[in-house]
Amino acid sequence: MAASAIPSAHPGSIRRVVAASLVGTTIEWYDFFLYGSAAALVFNKLFFPASDPLVGTLLAFLTYAVGFAARPLGGMVFGHYGDRIGRKRLLVLSLLMMGGATFAIGLLPTHASVGGAAAVLLTVLRLVQGFALGGEWGGAVLLVAEHGDDRHRGFWASWPQAGAPGGNLLATGVLALLAAVQSDEAFLAWGWRIPFLLSGVLVAVGLWIRVSVSESPAFLEARARAEAEEAAGAKHRPPVVEVLRSGRRGVLTAIGVRLGENISYYVLTAFLLVYVTVHLHLPKGDALNAVLIGSAVHFVTIPLWGALSDRIGRRAVTLVGSVGMAGWAFAFFALLDSRSFPVIAAAVTAGLLLHGAMYGPQAAFISEMFDTRVRYSGASMGSQLASIVGGALAPIIAVELLKDYGSSVPVSVYLCAAALVTTATALAARETRGRSLDGPAHAAPPVPVNG
Repeated sequence: MAASAIPSAHPGSIRRVVAASLVGTTIEWYDFFLYGSAAALVFNKLFFPASDPLVGTLLAFLTYAVGFAARPLGGMVFGHYGDRIGRKRLLVLSLLMMGGATFAIGLLPTHASVGGAAAVLLTVLRLVQGFALGGEWGGAVLLVAEHGDDRHRGFWASWPQAGAPGGNLLATGVLALLAAVQSDEAFLAWGWRIPFLLSGVLVAVGLWIRVSVSESPAFLEARARAEAEEAAGAKHRPPVVEVLRSGRRGVLTAIGVRLGENISYYVLTAFLLVYVTVHLHLPKGDALNAVLIGSAVHFVTIPLWGALSDRIGRRAVTLVGSVGMAGWAFAFFALLDSRSFPVIAAAVTAGLLLHGAMYGPQAAFISEMFDTRVRYSGASMGSQLASIVGGALAPIIAVELLKDYGSSVPVSVYLCAAALVTTATALAARETRGRSLDGPAHAAPPVPVNG
């Protein structure tokens, strides 16, 4: 069927879909990043108090990594049902699961109250968070990508990507505000709970917005076509099976494209908090405010990178970020070691700008690698499998390298290597700019007319 058969959303409609996806992803990333910030700042003391600072932080980051381990499973389950019953319903469920788990973390007893059971409960709730987020990313970006047109997909689909720095901005901002108005003792005693409990209010707002949007027109048409084929006697494999059978190249490309982006983000944000506070012995407010400034710039520039990918291609913009990050990996820590807050803030901001060049085009790039009938499953599997070896392990590996060598150089080498993997993947990948989401994933896309 021709791509033109898919009804394109008019500008007002696409803006509503973008707003719903952006608000939802911002809230879910707020919940997820809040945990990461708390793991770096307070969970080592509240849930693993018997350890020295770096070991306690390492244990806190292990529970942090558990959330990433659950993400591929969430991606497969949400992807399967999202390809069968629709993107919108699964996005509502993911928001409820994430918000409920985050709110419950704010009510948890600590090690001082219930001993080791506190860490177990924390880990279980982190698993729920990871499972929910594993289904969120694919659904949110596809809902936008499949509503928009082929020529501007990079721009529109990049807005849900901006939910990551938006959520980090919100989480870090709340923590920075509390750190500014509370003593360290009060924050450790009860203040850390406030941002988690606020999640309940944010989820209510997100649900109100998210339930108001329509289902993806590309999905509705693909489902109608599949139902007609099944009525005629055709048999369709489950989406995950079909992806593993015919979409392996797309999954592997998505993993490679995400690896450098994923690792760099968590080194630049989560590990930064440890490096500045534990290694450099600077106030946690310096680290939080540097991430706050960098996240604000990151939020604004991600859609600009997405728009640029509509003009010069997904691969070209990704390469700007990955090659730049490979070099910045060494300059970054040298600037942090200045112990000057303006220099630290500039280092984080520049790093996040380069990260945005990899992250901005990613939603359109990965969406365009798969057919509509299996797109949720394929996009989720590729992106979330990368998170296990990427974001899950990045803070742990970085902390362990710092602990073993007492130097940032091994961390820089690790970050550079990850960026080079993404560089190699982007060079080997097929350009997807301008591809119709109703055509076969292997079809060569037309070169779009800029405008």
